[in-house]
Amino acid sequence: MDRTHFRTSRRTMDLYSRKQRWKLVLATMALLIVGASLWYSNTIVERVRAEERRKVELWAEAVKNRAELVNYTEQLFNRLREEERKKVQLFAEAMQRLGGNDETDFSFYLRVVSDNTTVPVVITDEQGEKRFDRNMDSTVVNDPARLAEEIKAMASVYKPIGIAIPGVERQLLYYKDSKVVTELQEVMDGIIRSFISETVMSTAAVPVIYTDSTQKHVIEYGHIDSLIAKDSMAMRARIKAMAQANAPIAIDLPGKGRNYIFYEESLVITQLRYFPVVQLVILGLFLIVAYALFSIFRNAEQNQVWVGMAKETAHQLGTPLSSLMAWMELLKEKDPEAVNEMRKDVDRLEVVTERFSKIGSAPDLTAEKLYHTLRATVLYLRPRLPGRVRIDVLQPEDPDLQVPLNRALFSWVVENLIRNAVDAMEGEGSITLEIIPEGAQVHVDVTDTGKGIPTSQHRTVFQPGFTTKKRGWGLGLSLSKRIVEQYHDGKIMVKKSAPGKGTTFRISLNQGALRGALVRE
Repeated sequence: MDRTHFRTSRRTMDLYSRKQRWKLVLATMALLIVGASLWYSNTIVERVRAEERRKVELWAEAVKNRAELVNYTEQLFNRLREEERKKVQLFAEAMQRLGGNDETDFSFYLRVVSDNTTVPVVITDEQGEKRFDRNMDSTVVNDPARLAEEIKAMASVYKPIGIAIPGVERQLLYYKDSKVVTELQEVMDGIIRSFISETVMSTAAVPVIYTDSTQKHVIEYGHIDSLIAKDSMAMRARIKAMAQANAPIAIDLPGKGRNYIFYEESLVITQLRYFPVVQLVILGLFLIVAYALFSIFRNAEQNQVWVGMAKETAHQLGTPLSSLMAWMELLKEKDPEAVNEMRKDVDRLEVVTERFSKIGSAPDLTAEKLYHTLRATVLYLRPRLPGRVRIDVLQPEDPDLQVPLNRALFSWVVENLIRNAVDAMEGEGSITLEIIPEGAQVHVDVTDTGKGIPTSQHRTVFQPGFTTKKRGWGLGLSLSKRIVEQYHDGKIMVKKSAPGKGTTFRISLNQGALRGALVRE
């Protein structure tokens, strides 16, 4: 029997050790999987980010090249304007020579005047009366009011050229850009608008903000939330954030000065950056929920096993106990002293049966005097323990302090702690029980002078199957934790312990919950 018990206990301890090792292995594998997943996801994200970055750089370079092309086109238009101005000056000189008194051949000057078929020209005297016009709209020329407005508009763009003809009043030549230049300017304006709307905004795959030289006035934007775009403060904050992420692209456009293009990473890159984290969080939540459900079902199964085993044990003890009580009545007259000793053991068996019968049922808690309950348990155990073990129950300031208890189950917890302490002291030492009221709770500290418990095992000692004894099942502390926490809504823990310095277990109970309950001695 002893060998069988030893082998079973050893297998239980080995099973617990293997369980701990498997937990460590699984935790290591989980860390490796998480690390590998993060590394792989981050590698993919970096590749996509590099590709997106390359596209953004190509887009930025295309914007700069297109801006240079626009500027070059504007330079060509300016040259064309300059050429037309030279033509007008030549025209003015030809008109001046034609009005002179010299006998020069006027064929060249006549050809200069007649060759001007594009530049609108109006010649007036100093009083503003029209003397000559060419390439002007007839409806404007025939309407004095409109003609005056047109001459005024010409003077605001180009300074009039004076024509001095001997013997004739000084005249002024007004002109404006030819129809060709005007149409080209309209084309140029269209090119600039196209540059802003299509090249800068439409082709950009990233959020873009196009501003003036102050970097505050937004001209255009793309891939920006409309709510943010309507809020000037939000747009300024977005511009500042973009400037910190990427240096803005400076562009000089004709007639608009220096403008700036601000941009940032695309939404795809931002989402990919946080994708691994979100993925792991979702996976972690799933595993937590799955583990919680698994633990709930496992605990429910354990509860059924505990309850079934306890009920069956109580049932099995009930029949022989009843028979023993009957035999005691028959033997009472023959040997009263022996029967009294037998009655103590039978009463003890009744207590054990009661304890097992209460497992799995809603406990009947009554207001008990905690100090007296502890003393009764110690008085029973003291003669049954080795003679070199001393047990003391320190009397509190209020010996009649009441706590809601199920006396049978709570005494079982105290017995388990005392027996474990005796085993830890190897049959020699002292055990002290102390009651410590603290607010709405009452603590019971059970301290021994045994060999102590390593810090790493302070929590695992309450797990089923954990034992360091050769002849142990590892169920005593697990059952005690179950009774204290599930049936008394309290706490039990290792308060302090270290190898070679003894151990203190603490039971924390709530007091005052059953003020009107019956007090039992």
